[in-house]
Amino acid sequence: MGQLATSYRARSTVSDDGNTENTFSDSVMRLLDRIDCRPAETDAEREAIFRLRYQAYVRDGSIVPGPSATFSDPYDEKGNVFLLGAYLDGRLASSIRLHIASREHPICPSLDVFPDILQPELDAGKILVDPTRFATDPELARVERGLPYVTTRLCGMAARYFKADHLLAAVRAEHQAFYRRIFNHQQICEARSYPLLAKPITLMTIHYPTASEQVHRRFPFFQSTFVERRALFERAPAKPAAAQTVAAAADAL
Repeated sequence: MGQLATSYRARSTVSDDGNTENTFSDSVMRLLDRIDCRPAETDAEREAIFRLRYQAYVRDGSIVPGPSATFSDPYDEKGNVFLLGAYLDGRLASSIRLHIASREHPICPSLDVFPDILQPELDAGKILVDPTRFATDPELARVERGLPYVTTRLCGMAARYFKADHLLAAVRAEHQAFYRRIFNHQQICEARSYPLLAKPITLMTIHYPTASEQVHRRFPFFQSTFVERRALFERAPAKPAAAQTVAAAADAL
């Protein structure tokens, strides 16, 4: 695929003469005008996301504090991963990690925990978007109530761009209401232990092609343009550091 710009200025795709009565949607749309979203391309961008992730997960008790003050795992290095950051007025405000799983590229964190549920879907040729490692800056989140919505908007954008069948949500029990409220996610199994996390995780999902119309009608700010989606996803996912080193050595020959 051709290389395109790897960031975009998120903009509302709803006209000003839309439903102005929905004040929350209006506030999120205004927030989108101040947000830049982009994949983490550099070591510095990746480290900033890992630090933000660490702070968020320590704060809510998902992990115990460690000397590195960063939180990453081998899934951050897989070939079908997108590490995305949302920058509010230039400051990293939130991040989320997306794996695009298919029969040809099945690796995703939720598959290891819920193989009995997800492997048959992959074997049948279904495409899954597996969002994990959602983290927000606590100071900014207190001020900008729409920040979680801006971040999860990226999940729907990926599901539409990759024509996904299922948009997953592997979340703790206390976070289920958020995903049910936004996307109408449904829990499909009981909580299970999740690698590196102290608290169990449940699996929720929606059939995105069916659910997207209702989501966009209730929350117009989830709409996006093809240009926005292409800017984020029409590129090879970031190569692991080791692969980048090999590629650089090959280019030098």
